[in-house]
Amino acid sequence: IRCKNFKKEEIMKEIILIKNGELALKGQNRRGFEEILIKNIRRRIKPLGTVNIRAAQSTIYIEPADEGFDMDEAQNRIGKVFGIAAFTRAAVTEKNMECIKKTAAEYLADSLSAAKTFKVEAKRADKTFPFKSPEIARELGGYILSKFHHLKVDVHNPDITVTVEIRENGAYVHGDQIKGAGGMPVGTGGRAVILISGGIDSPVAAYTMAKRGIELVGVHFASPPYTGPRAEQKVRDLLTIVSQYSGRIPFFIVPFTEIQLEIDEKCPEELFTVIMRRFMMKIAQIIAKKEDCKALITGESVGQVASQTMDAICCTDKVCEMPVFRPLIGNDKDEIITVSRKIGAFETSILPFEDCCTVFTPKHPRTKPRLDMIEKAEQALDIDGLIKRAVDGVRLEIIR
Repeated sequence: IRCKNFKKEEIMKEIILIKNGELALKGQNRRGFEEILIKNIRRRIKPLGTVNIRAAQSTIYIEPADEGFDMDEAQNRIGKVFGIAAFTRAAVTEKNMECIKKTAAEYLADSLSAAKTFKVEAKRADKTFPFKSPEIARELGGYILSKFHHLKVDVHNPDITVTVEIRENGAYVHGDQIKGAGGMPVGTGGRAVILISGGIDSPVAAYTMAKRGIELVGVHFASPPYTGPRAEQKVRDLLTIVSQYSGRIPFFIVPFTEIQLEIDEKCPEELFTVIMRRFMMKIAQIIAKKEDCKALITGESVGQVASQTMDAICCTDKVCEMPVFRPLIGNDKDEIITVSRKIGAFETSILPFEDCCTVFTPKHPRTKPRLDMIEKAEQALDIDGLIKRAVDGVRLEIIR
């Protein structure tokens, strides 16, 4: 905006300022983490139009290059990018107090009109600017009071905080910051397979690990005709929801009917679930190794169901050659549901389409299985042949 020609109807240049939180603690590795975050941001907002993205002074700047760029949708998408502590839309103006005052009053007019109290904060990174931070705040605060007579100053708990940032490359005016998704940029923590079902827990586990920078590969076990296309689509929809936060997810669908029928026919019913889980882990590890993944992720929580007792989990893990991350292991159901609602997965998760874990559930599962008992029961099965045929029948899709 040009101060000397300032008109109310003039279109302001608006950008997005991003604070990257945890990355500030990464020392000499910080630049690499920042580059991955910028790549993730660029990929997420690319469909909205052309933007210029740069980083300087612990801030990432997103500057739209297209007039039709959808800032509202960009804000929505950026709010789901891991690695961002906070962000805000801001008006760009000249490093001139008169321009700053007029821009602030115009750009934040709706918010200031709706508020009862406000305060002004100034951040003067460019020390050549003739006004110091307290002087900037005082000048702008007085100007806002002269334009919005209903407002009162409240430095402790204001309805809106007007912030002015004076940086080497320009001046920026904005209102309150928006809390970001937090965590670490996806891709900075390696790759892992998430065993994804159609329930509430596994999408939350996927979201939780993606928040720590893990790139996800989805593996789902389907048992047609006992599970149908709608059950498979439900899982696809859940991964699509998670991908809004994690980005692209390779999705492997494993045919599991033969394995379940063999276990059902040849193994004690009370051991069905644990033996089934051991097959899942073995198959997931084969896919993980092919996809350069270093760990498996499950949505298990201790004691939630029979296969999630400590004894059952120990028996399951005996077939694992890589770490198994269980981010929900100490959470109760209410805590898991809270996160499921937060990320928008809950309503999909409770759709009444059964997955392979529920259609063959034994009436009286053993809650304290012993490993020797499990291994003896598995001797009746052609484990290698069953696994090979399942892996040969895997289908791959890409969820974006």
